[in-house]
Amino acid sequence: MSFDPDEVQSALCAAWSSSTASQWTAKNPAAGQCNVTSLLVHELFGGDLLKTPLPAGDHFYNRIGGKRYDFTASQFDQPIAYVDLPTDRVDAELGATSDQLAELRAAFQKHRISSG
Repeated sequence: MSFDPDEVQSALCAAWSSSTASQWTAKNPAAGQCNVTSLLVHELFGGDLLKTPLPAGDHFYNRIGGKRYDFTASQFDQPIAYVDLPTDRVDAELGATSDQLAELRAAFQKHRISSG
């Protein structure tokens, strides 16, 4: 599967739901999706898992080909002051269940196929 950031973002936005993160709302679909999204992107496209500590807790995202990709940044009202701390799947999994990851994986694949 090739990595096209715009296509990935579009499929993720369509795939997010209350089944992939309990904080999800129609007005803020990226809310609470950072752990599960960074895990799926890492699983499918490799790269590095990164995090930045925020007042509400750690925020997870990816680095692929040396570039930062934060597919859930839209959940925040203000820009993030990224510190790009390296992390791992075990750390990211603390904020996402295997069921949420399975739901996102299935929905992402469905939306990726229908849009591509």
